[in-house]
Amino acid sequence: MCANIGPVRNDAADRIERGSNLLGALTLAISDRMSDAVAGAAGHSLTAATALSALHHFLDAPSIDRLRQVLGLTSSGTVRLIDRLETAGYVRRGAGSDGRSTAITLTAQGRAVAERVSAARREVLDDALSGLSTDEREVFEAVTAKVLTGLMRAPGAVRWTCRLCDTAACRSAPGECPIAAEARRRYGVDLRGSSSRRV
Repeated sequence: MCANIGPVRNDAADRIERGSNLLGALTLAISDRMSDAVAGAAGHSLTAATALSALHHFLDAPSIDRLRQVLGLTSSGTVRLIDRLETAGYVRRGAGSDGRSTAITLTAQGRAVAERVSAARREVLDDALSGLSTDEREVFEAVTAKVLTGLMRAPGAVRWTCRLCDTAACRSAPGECPIAAEARRRYGVDLRGSSSRRV
């Protein structure tokens, strides 16, 4: 349901404002549907679903602190999340590479759930774009990539932009991940290694 309230204005400035307004509505609509879908697929919260997806797609036995950075949680919040996922049988703790930290890995059950999360996310996105023609999809992809790189933050940021991405989709496509390409150009940072993605 959309409210249509107030006077109608037709000048160019308002058309630009309408585009921004539509982007905001689109962002909320997709976010709401995706949140429900991936949390439902995981049987846990959106944050838990995101953690499982990140561990499946690009985090290779990360430390608790690295997972905290990806998710944008506090240290204690990350530990509580891992406790819940471990109790559910989705992750296990192990010795970190430096001998002092703790590494987090998916169990077979956790990987299966992560795959369901990815499938649920893909279904929402495919449905959202189903009304576009092939040409329109190509234009949308180019424009989205440009907007996305404009929102990119400096290395070291938390709550990573690609935390819920199926990273193979960008790796296998011409032009690769726009965030990775822009990070190399702007900061000289190579994000193609799974553990270094920080923007």
